[in-house]
Amino acid sequence: MNTELHQPKPLDRRSLLKGASLALGAGIAATSVKAAVAAPAAAEKPQAAGYTKTDHVRTYYERARF
Repeated sequence: MNTELHQPKPLDRRSLLKGASLALGAGIAATSVKAAVAAPAAAEKPQAAGYTKTDHVRTYYERARF
């Protein structure tokens, strides 16, 4: 019986770096896919008109005058 088939291969530096780079690439790809899917949902939100002087802001300005 051949016992070489049942022994695990020792982990060398090259295979460790190769596996780490594949895992990193897969993580980046998964993140970019999530961002691409989430981007249209963010674009559908109505954008704010910006700064507007409302009644409570005018009241604050009147009371804050020196």
